[in-house]
Amino acid sequence: DQEVAGTLQQVVDELKLSTEVVVSITYQPQATFRVSEVTRCSGTLPGHTEAILCVAFSPDCKQLLTGSGDATLRFWEVFTEGPTGTCRGHTNWVLCCAFSPDGLLAASGSMDKDARVWDPKTAQGVGKPLKGHTKWITNLAWEPLHLTPDTPSRRLVTASKDGTLRVWDAPTARSVHVLSGHTSSVTSVRWSGEGLILSGSEDRTIKVWDPSKGILCRSLEGHAHWVNHVALSSDHVLRNAPPNAKERLLSPKQRYDAAVGAEGVERLVSASDDHTMYLWEPSRSKKPLTRMTGHVQPINHVSFSPNGRLIASASFDKSVRLWHGASGKFLAALRGHVGPVYQVAWASDSRLLVSASKDSTLKLWDVDPGSKTFGKLKQDLPGHADEVFAVDWSADGAKVASGSKDCSLKLWRH
Repeated sequence: DQEVAGTLQQVVDELKLSTEVVVSITYQPQATFRVSEVTRCSGTLPGHTEAILCVAFSPDCKQLLTGSGDATLRFWEVFTEGPTGTCRGHTNWVLCCAFSPDGLLAASGSMDKDARVWDPKTAQGVGKPLKGHTKWITNLAWEPLHLTPDTPSRRLVTASKDGTLRVWDAPTARSVHVLSGHTSSVTSVRWSGEGLILSGSEDRTIKVWDPSKGILCRSLEGHAHWVNHVALSSDHVLRNAPPNAKERLLSPKQRYDAAVGAEGVERLVSASDDHTMYLWEPSRSKKPLTRMTGHVQPINHVSFSPNGRLIASASFDKSVRLWHGASGKFLAALRGHVGPVYQVAWASDSRLLVSASKDSTLKLWDVDPGSKTFGKLKQDLPGHADEVFAVDWSADGAKVASGSKDCSLKLWRH
């Protein structure tokens, strides 16, 4: 696999190809827009009294949701950088939060064993809390919009330390299915565009579930230690946050089909405490496509680029690594952090990556494979007074939000 950077003739000369050989050329469309790099902090938003543990932009990029160790969530308006509401109700740390793909609801999971559903307009709770788990909630995911095109988002899946997953009808707080099968804490969950639920667990397996029947489809085994995080190649499109007006004209189904491509099969990457990652096609096979080695410490977070061509992994070995999204081949190590890297977030044009670390900084990297400075540091973004736990990049590319142990939310812009 060689990139044609100049003319075809130059590549033929470089590789010393004979003129009789058939050369197959694969072309891939680049993003038609460019996200400008974030260079400065445009605002520090106080309000939380404990560390911020999760941040999420709304699908329309106008609102931001943060969950904190002070047991509250806060909604913020991105444009004016002001608070719009505080969600009270949880009695312990809020560990995860997510907007529904249509942006009409938001959900949060907490250390107090409950998940709660909120109305982003009023910051009030919707219905009763989702009770049923016997230990805290580690992760949650909404059903993709294109699977229920005619109705607003209702179904959501929560993963818990108690080893089970629960599918909920969010507005009525009814538990539709309990998915039990993991023998240890479930660390990460995704609801795929093919209608499957994928969960990674501390029992070293990734399990594939059918949410309509509430049954286990297959179990993906291979890791030698806890699975910390799983990510789908379609994660970005499933958030249903179109980056520009042209994309907004397409229906969620059209955007999803364009993102998964002609094969129409999603890839899953799993990151583990055994310092390795596996690449899977969970709807097809229980054998991994490849094993990705290189990190020398546990891997905390993985993420596919919005176009699905790159994978970024953040590890406790202080580096971020880039991998080929289809083959899992190692491409580059992004070094610069002096503490463990907790999370990464992609720009929606797949050309920039931001990473959040224990060393209190965010770093911006050039990850455009065609660029001269591929894999190099673009910007160092200091400013937080303590570890940065959470980061998200709005789909329109305008803002990066970071939440830190110093209790402040920072917004960064061009």
